[in-house]
Amino acid sequence: MSICPNCNHSNPSGATQCEACFTPLPATANCPSCGASVQLDATFCGQCGTSLKAAVGQSAEAITPNAESALPPTIIAVPGVSAPQSPAAVVTPDPFVAEPIPEPSFGASAPVMEPVTSEPFAPPVAESVVTAPILGASSTQLQQQGFQLTHIQSGVVIDIPSNVNVLHMGKPNDQIPPDIDVSGFPCAEVVSRIHADLRIEGDSVYVEDTGSSNGTYINHNVLPKGNRHLLRVGDRISLGKGDLVTFLFHAAS
Repeated sequence: MSICPNCNHSNPSGATQCEACFTPLPATANCPSCGASVQLDATFCGQCGTSLKAAVGQSAEAITPNAESALPPTIIAVPGVSAPQSPAAVVTPDPFVAEPIPEPSFGASAPVMEPVTSEPFAPPVAESVVTAPILGASSTQLQQQGFQLTHIQSGVVIDIPSNVNVLHMGKPNDQIPPDIDVSGFPCAEVVSRIHADLRIEGDSVYVEDTGSSNGTYINHNVLPKGNRHLLRVGDRISLGKGDLVTFLFHAAS
């Protein structure tokens, strides 16, 4: 997976340009330690932190933290500010040790201890809580947005089903029969039998060239082989050169 440095879009491994903004992607290699994908000019691996330019055979003592770093920090006295006391210096009174009662002197009457009465404990009265109804708790579910392709030269509308993963575009053949057959459209000779694929992933639809002879164009820009393009409403997909077999990608009406 390659991350675009321009728009942070996640692109498939091996892609040469971003499928969302067409920005050239930096060349990558695998980390010799963990195998993660890193750029060729990277100094450290972003996955495991391994130095990509360190000499082979570096000793473990070179990366051992200094023992002095384990010492406690030095406390600097600031005028007007009391230094914090250590936990050992703070004396907490023990609630279970009773204070000594002074003995009465001879000839003096002992103080009369009045019984301590306590009022009965009354639990707090719970306030009434009014629960508001939860909005949107009905059984109505949101429907997934659908998309369509309109053949610009003839006006034919083709539905893109949401319950499939891949739709093959091309002409009848013995290897991969097309799901979208363009053999009946004018100028179909510029379209390869196995030309392009539409990939449906949730609410996203991607198009990729599968090795056609005359290429696939998105908004008059060529789509490199091995790359895929995230379709947006209003995009034009041209199968072959000359904009002769063109489809408009839009939301279902």
